Order: sequence, then structure tokens, then C-alpha cells
Amino acid sequence: MTLHVITHSLGEHLLASLRDQSTAPGEFRRLARSLTAILVTEATRALPLKEIDVQTPLEVTVSRVLLETVVLVPVLRAGLSMLDIALELIPGATVGYVGMQRDESTAIAHSYYCKLPPLRGCRVLLLDPMLATGGSAIAAIDQLVDAGADNIALLCVVAAPQGVARLNEVYPDVAIFTASLDRDLNAKSYIMPGLGDFGDRLYGTV
Repeated sequence: MTLHVITHSLGEHLLASLRDQSTAPGEFRRLARSLTAILVTEATRALPLKEIDVQTPLEVTVSRVLLETVVLVPVLRAGLSMLDIALELIPGATVGYVGMQRDESTAIAHSYYCKLPPLRGCRVLLLDPMLATGGSAIAAIDQLVDAGADNIALLCVVAAPQGVARLNEVYPDVAIFTASLDRDLNAKSYIMPGLGDFGDRLYGTV
């Protein structure tokens, strides 16, 4: 497993505002979208390319485009905040959805929905803003692997050391791209310092 903590000045600026408890849902959504753009850019930096001929207004030139199909898979519901900007950056991507529900008393994640396009031979970007215990991410990746995925990266806004370690133990080939490796988990398995419940902050729910 390769952990990529994105060290980008703008990313740190955006994350500071996401952490701020006074940030309203509308602004929180805008910030999440902007930070996702940085994460997607970094996660796709080394994707393989192929050469094609492109007719410019002046002449034909050799250009390079993505070789592989990219599949975007947001984990419902918070991962939806990362999807639109990822599609704007990669308009040729296909999209799948995985619904995970965490039991608040046990912190164990259960799947309630899964709809995926073909995954074999594709670069799969799993979009889940929070990597806490790793339970939800592993359960989601289980479904991706069962569906044929063999090239997966996880994009998250913040991650806890426990989640990174557990994911590395179960799926060492899955790369993690995050804006911050936070300090710890509290007794309720919330990331510290974190930024609260991402879904609630996105949509103003409690």
C-alpha cells in the first residue's frame, strides 16, 4: 500500500475551512468539491497514456490521452460530494455506487446497495471522504474486488492511522490519497481532530 498525503498549499487552506465547525453546509460542499479536484489530480498523475493524432486549427499533432478507462465509485452518501468534480475532470469515466451504513454502536459497516459498471482492466477510484477504522473502505473494496477490480485507489479528505494500517493489512495494493493523516480515533471511532460527520455537515442533517 502506498499512502499519499497531498502536500499542497491550497489543499491545506481548503481543509482548514472544512474543519471549522462554523462552516455552513453550502460552503462546506463547495470546499469539498475544490479539495476533491486536487485529490483527483494527484491520484491520476501517473495514469498510462496512449498517443493519438489530433487535428488542431493549424495542423495535425501527436497528443496523449488516457489509456485506461477510469471508474469512479462514491461511497454513499458522503462520497457523492466528490463525484461531480471528478466527472468534470474525467468526463469519459464510468460511475458505480456503493452504499455503506455504519452501526454507530459497533462502528461496523454494512452494505445496503451496490451498482457497478465493468471494472476489470480499469482504474477504479473509490471516493469516500473519511477513512476512520477502515471498515467501510474494506467492505466497499471487497465488493469492487468481487466485481473484478484489480487496480483500485481510495481518495479521502482525512484519514486516521488505524484505518490506514487496517487497509494496508487487508489490501496492501490499494493506494490511498488523502489531504491529511490525522492524529487518532476517539472512543466512538471518530477521526481526531477530524471535521465531524462529513455527511451531516454536507447536508445539514443531525
